[in-house]
Amino acid sequence: MKALLLLLLLLLLVQLCSASLVPEREKDPEYWRRQAQDTLRAALRLQRLNQNVAKNLILFLGDGMGVSTVTAARILKGQLQHGQGEESLLEMEKFPYVALAKTYNTNAQVPDSAGTATAYLCGVKANEGTVGVSAGVTRDRCNTTKGQEVTSILRWAKDAGKAVGIVTTTRVTHATPSAAYAHSANRDWYSDGEMPLDALEGGCRDIARQLVENIPDIEVILGGGRKYMFPKNASDVEYPQEEKHRGTRLDRRDLVRAWHEAKPPGKVAKYVWHRRDLLALNLSRVDFLLGLFEPGDMVYELDRNNETDPSLTEMVAVAIRMLQKNPRGFFLLVEGGRIDHGHHEGKAKQALHEAVELDRAIGLATRLTSAQDTLSVVTADHSHVFTFGGYTPRGNPIFGLAPMQSDVDRKPFTSILYGNGPGYKIVAGERENVSAVDFAHADYQAQSAVPLRQETHGGEDVAVFAHGPMAHLLHGVHEQNYIPHAMAYAACIGSNRGHCNAAARPGASGLLPFLALLILLC
Repeated sequence: MKALLLLLLLLLLVQLCSASLVPEREKDPEYWRRQAQDTLRAALRLQRLNQNVAKNLILFLGDGMGVSTVTAARILKGQLQHGQGEESLLEMEKFPYVALAKTYNTNAQVPDSAGTATAYLCGVKANEGTVGVSAGVTRDRCNTTKGQEVTSILRWAKDAGKAVGIVTTTRVTHATPSAAYAHSANRDWYSDGEMPLDALEGGCRDIARQLVENIPDIEVILGGGRKYMFPKNASDVEYPQEEKHRGTRLDRRDLVRAWHEAKPPGKVAKYVWHRRDLLALNLSRVDFLLGLFEPGDMVYELDRNNETDPSLTEMVAVAIRMLQKNPRGFFLLVEGGRIDHGHHEGKAKQALHEAVELDRAIGLATRLTSAQDTLSVVTADHSHVFTFGGYTPRGNPIFGLAPMQSDVDRKPFTSILYGNGPGYKIVAGERENVSAVDFAHADYQAQSAVPLRQETHGGEDVAVFAHGPMAHLLHGVHEQNYIPHAMAYAACIGSNRGHCNAAARPGASGLLPFLALLILLC
């Protein structure tokens, strides 16, 4: 009887609280009707398609940013701005066109970041673990690579005379950026120090070396990964006492020096490793920029030292200003790469703050460019087994508890959970009681159903958001490798340029009968 009274009291409190959570304006049906009509008018305006040629292309890639991550990041953004969260909008969600991409690799139902990067950068699906090569290449088999190399949209843009750049929060040799310039049977061959003897003897080159040699005139490269550029055991400039940050190269080469030496005479190439030096650059006097701000990946945004390391938004601002100097336009790849790492570690707070920072960079890029001549696309390579639920009330802290206990083990649980990962914990033979831990801590590992040292990717489709010239080409459910083909079509680069004659442009087709009649009359 006592338990029943407590339960009734709890239900009453939930109802009272729920009523107070509803903003006053949302109680008026006219609020929702006006909102829907505004959305309808915006949708009708989209019937006037933007069929301009895209002078500039920006591809934003949230590594591991599945739909559940996007939604949770939206709520977090709103709560960081002191709102309830659910009604908030991410910058990417303001883009008018949305599609879904199928992420599977040629040999994997649930993909990895290398095979997917080859798809959305090179336009060809590939095997997991391989970058910049076709599905004819077997992972780890150097001797299967020759003749199977595929080029990326970054190369297509460079061949068209555009400036190109890469910005990432991971190593610049990591899976996503490396598919833009490298061809490797193994995504982990960052330097020759990570390569097996048979691959070295077989003539395969490490990814850092390919960064310097394959496309030596990439104008902007910003991210982490210093140690793969320097001789083995060379001390790091920022962490000279830490052995794990020392150089890894067996060939004893200094690839930063090699990067400098590969530049044409009379061109100014700048290498920086500190935020202060990056922001102090006079970009009008710099032709090529290499910034490596950590020995490995960049530090999580929540932990970043904002004296020494730039934010993703700051790096994107520098990159765009550098690339805009080219009158023919530019292609820029921007990766929020550590969303993925946060999820793998079961640290949802780290992952979601990384997603919010990527969105901040998207907002800045949107303000620095124009939708009239810049096609911006935001997508993910894959999802994660990340979820949030538990009938949480409106405005519930995204990292908070569900408003109920499990009806099986009578313990509370957080709204955020993982299908598998390192958060699986048994205490005294039972599920850990989360009320006894700091579940709002940045490094808290959310509970998971299955114990794994590293949480895994998810296999569902990911969202694609598009804005600018020909953005309507991204409109339904697509294979992931379609993305660079649509972007290249919009910019008149790559192999599919037959439509780039003004008369062949879809918008000009209505003029052809009139022109034919005019010729006859003359």
